[in-house]
Amino acid sequence: MRIPAEGWAKEHIISRLQSLKENDVDWQHGRAFSLVYPGSAEHLSIIEKAHNMYLSENALNPFAFQSLRRLEAEVVRMTASMLHGDANAVGTMTSGGTESILLAVKAARDLARSKRRRFFHPNIVVPESAHVAFDKAAHFLGCEIRYTRLDASMRADVKDMESLIDANTVLLVASAPQYPHGVIDPIPEIAELAQKRKIPLHVDACIGGFFLPWAERLGKAVPPWDFRVKGVTSISADVHKFGYGAKGASVLVYRSMELLRHQFFVSSDWPGGIYASPTLLGTRGGGPIAAAWAAIMAMGEKGYMQQVERALRATQRLVEGIEATGRLRLVTKPDMSIVAWTTRKESRLDIFAIAEKLEERGWLVDRQQHPNSIHCTVMAHHEDHIDEYLSDINDSIAFLEGHPNYQVHGNAAIYGMAARLPLRGMVKQGVLDLMERLYGPKAGEPGHNPLVPEQRRGLHVLWEKYGPKALAWMERLGLRRDRRKHS
Repeated sequence: MRIPAEGWAKEHIISRLQSLKENDVDWQHGRAFSLVYPGSAEHLSIIEKAHNMYLSENALNPFAFQSLRRLEAEVVRMTASMLHGDANAVGTMTSGGTESILLAVKAARDLARSKRRRFFHPNIVVPESAHVAFDKAAHFLGCEIRYTRLDASMRADVKDMESLIDANTVLLVASAPQYPHGVIDPIPEIAELAQKRKIPLHVDACIGGFFLPWAERLGKAVPPWDFRVKGVTSISADVHKFGYGAKGASVLVYRSMELLRHQFFVSSDWPGGIYASPTLLGTRGGGPIAAAWAAIMAMGEKGYMQQVERALRATQRLVEGIEATGRLRLVTKPDMSIVAWTTRKESRLDIFAIAEKLEERGWLVDRQQHPNSIHCTVMAHHEDHIDEYLSDINDSIAFLEGHPNYQVHGNAAIYGMAARLPLRGMVKQGVLDLMERLYGPKAGEPGHNPLVPEQRRGLHVLWEKYGPKALAWMERLGLRRDRRKHS
């Protein structure tokens, strides 16, 4: 593929794009429980127009595009107010939850660094269920990451968290809710610990930030988690999730300027001039900022509560349908519209086999591990599709019970093996190989399947031959995978 000698006609470009999209997941008809968070067609039209009005503008220079600085400031202020921040609350918009989390870690690290001069080896303490973006932040920023155990309800164990803190701990983390199971960590207790040890506490509300406030207003019991909890110093909330903005829009709010000032980057000696940026990125597209502002203004409190009410109804219907099968169960009772479900032990069903059968029916299935489960982020538009989803679940169960010797294949077989394999280095190497194929020189070529390796490595050949016996031996010895590096 090369740049064409002459530009294509508009009609040809659009036709090509439409043909490329034919095999994408059909999220418009509720087939995806992640990745896309759609509002109504009218709402989509509004944010598209707002985005396109700022298609070329660049928020890198707030003096050149003062309207973008105004829009960003208003989004931050509205978000801070929603999260019960006071007049001192400050923050920035970012490109998404990962950037917000990385900056929260960076600000906490640099605040601690400003107070220490020698023998400083920063670490952050997070629940085992914390988003993997914290692992990425620790990796990029040179911090050790320590994992707190979860209790039976999948919430962080505060006593275990306290045992992991030392003089080099720069940040504690809690989730509202954590993504895998949809439960809120015990934030008041963690905040009390943070205050006692004089450590910042970041609450990752990337998925819950624009959902939980409205659920509470509707009368749902929501544990304390936002700036009303003394000790919470920063919160991240994604506008491009349940805020219904365009992709590339998150908000990172701090209780005060004390931490935000350590997020900024300034270079005063570059020949190109004095350079300052408030976030990780230099160039920041104006489109996502304008679309986020437009989304919030178009929704309003009433619109958000209507969307949350529909999502909660759909969630209740999904939970009831799963429990009614008699063969499935929830991993835990969620605090918002996130449902993780798996098989009952006595059913002898393979959850990944069910996932495979659902994929054959056109559903995008998000698989999880520890424990093996299927993840659903339920949104308002799923209210019209839950019954079809439950019907396909029941049909999949009936098929598997009628074919007890059914063998999973493809993604299900790969994921099932990876979830059981204690040798995590082998799993990581396999994923790295897949990434190389996804982004290698053959990427995008017709007929190229990145799931099929060009050559089988020696370890994989050995695993095919001896893997099942090795697994059985490891399971008899009680070997297990554990995210905790200190265990």
